[in-house]
Amino acid sequence: MASLRMVSRLAGVNRFSRSSSSATLQLKVQPSKFLWRCSPVLCCSTAASRNEIPVQYRHGRPVLALPLPSRQEKCLFFMRPMLTTVSDLIQDIQKEDSGVSSASVFTTDGVRIASGTPMDTLLNKDFQLHINEVIYNVLSTQKEPLSSEKLTNLSDVKDTVHMLHTALGLPEHHLVQERDLLQKLDILKQELTPMEQLKAQLDLRAERSSSRVLWMGLALLSVQGGALAWLTWWVYSWDVMEPVTYFITYSTSIGVYAYYVLTKQDYVYPDAKDRQFLRYFYRGARRHQFNVPKYNQLKNELASVFSFS
Repeated sequence: MASLRMVSRLAGVNRFSRSSSSATLQLKVQPSKFLWRCSPVLCCSTAASRNEIPVQYRHGRPVLALPLPSRQEKCLFFMRPMLTTVSDLIQDIQKEDSGVSSASVFTTDGVRIASGTPMDTLLNKDFQLHINEVIYNVLSTQKEPLSSEKLTNLSDVKDTVHMLHTALGLPEHHLVQERDLLQKLDILKQELTPMEQLKAQLDLRAERSSSRVLWMGLALLSVQGGALAWLTWWVYSWDVMEPVTYFITYSTSIGVYAYYVLTKQDYVYPDAKDRQFLRYFYRGARRHQFNVPKYNQLKNELASVFSFS
């Protein structure tokens, strides 16, 4: 009986151990089923993360690692926020991959962004990049607005870049301007050379004619003075010639007043001489077909060229 009891106890222990082992086996299987049911959800999140592209910064410049549709590989696009626009980014993408038929930029709300928008404005917030009907969510690293101090520094940097660009392009601009001025100077000199020669001849003739008029005036006054002296002391007396000299002086005053009425200028000898000079000059210019307005225009252009140089 003792042996039978021992055998029955051993058999019960074996059943219990089998049942416990099967229970533990079932517990081990149930977690594996749970993991198998959750695996598709994990794969879905991984696929969604492939279309998210964070903006990285390398060497102080923002970089986009975009997958190209034709090559099936990523390509780095280094951007210049202060110097480029959205249109420049799209052109770089299309130049890099000829398989890109359409590329556009939208906001996260689905509003299209204009191609002239600066890149520094675009990178302030997240945006969407549509390439061949594939949407890429670009995550910007700058989430908080810039402070006034940073904005001031940014404007200073823009001013410095503009000054550097002007300084680098200024020598070339000066060379181009100098070449244009020299070319214009040669053209003006070619047109002015024959006109200057003709003008010199007209000046010489007008000077001679005006000087001849002055000498003739001096000769007439000398003859008049000699005639009055001869009539006063040899022919008549002073009592007879005094009224004659008075009327001659009065006639001279009338002539001077008439000069003022006609010319609106005082009868001053240098001004009168210059007036006679211009009269003879324009008379000779009409005779030799000298274009005075064109000559003055060419001289003004020549003066402006020398002022620029």
